[in-house]
Amino acid sequence: MNTYRLTYRGVLAGEWTKFWSLRSSWITLGVSLVLLAAFGVIAALTYSPGGQAGPGPGGPGAGATDAVGLALTGSTFASLAIGVLGVLVAAGEYSTGLIRATIAAVPARLPVLTAKSLLFGVTASVVTAAGAVLAFLFAAPLISGEPIALGIGADGVLRSLLGAGLYLGLVGVFGVALGMLVRSSAGGIATLVGVLLILPGLTSLLPDSWSDTIGPYLPGTAGGAVMSLQTSDGSLGPWTGLAVFAGWVALTLAAAAYRLVKTDV
Repeated sequence: MNTYRLTYRGVLAGEWTKFWSLRSSWITLGVSLVLLAAFGVIAALTYSPGGQAGPGPGGPGAGATDAVGLALTGSTFASLAIGVLGVLVAAGEYSTGLIRATIAAVPARLPVLTAKSLLFGVTASVVTAAGAVLAFLFAAPLISGEPIALGIGADGVLRSLLGAGLYLGLVGVFGVALGMLVRSSAGGIATLVGVLLILPGLTSLLPDSWSDTIGPYLPGTAGGAVMSLQTSDGSLGPWTGLAVFAGWVALTLAAAAYRLVKTDV
């Protein structure tokens, strides 16, 4: 009698089917790409060297110091979209009860977490890297002749644009880990927003010596360094910052893996 043995490839195939069968996956990934491209174009259209677009307040890219920063104006919004989708990819199964069927099919449990993370992380990285490159290609001609104008072949430009994809892909994995750890869509999203957006603001309220020491190592700040064309004083280098953020993501994945293995569904 032949016995069916589920392979890791089969787990990946199952997660692939579940992910792409949800309309929210298509919509959110599309929104992330559009946010990157659209905000890059809007920032380029409203850019002025003095930081003002006429008598009113400056546009979304008014404070940009280079063409890459201008093109990636929408990266914060894209990170929220990608992170929220990551949370839903994991926590959504708990809210619907589908996790019971998933664990019954994969009793080892850990392959479920790694497959979700790998699938979504790679997908999010590819989509958002494409969005970052498109944002730059659309925005660059609109600021031709300005002091901050750059070509895509300039030093560090491609690294920053592709680095944006790597960072946003890790944000997606972070969302998956939080969803699996917290097991609540609302709780996971609140934690994601708190860590990426609110925590840096709270840290800035600390004394300067503390803020300058802690701030660069916060998840969002560290990971976002890879998108910067130039490293500012006190900031981590591009790849060092990405490695620090990857460490935060790995710790969250480890906590999620522990809970997944040690507690009941």
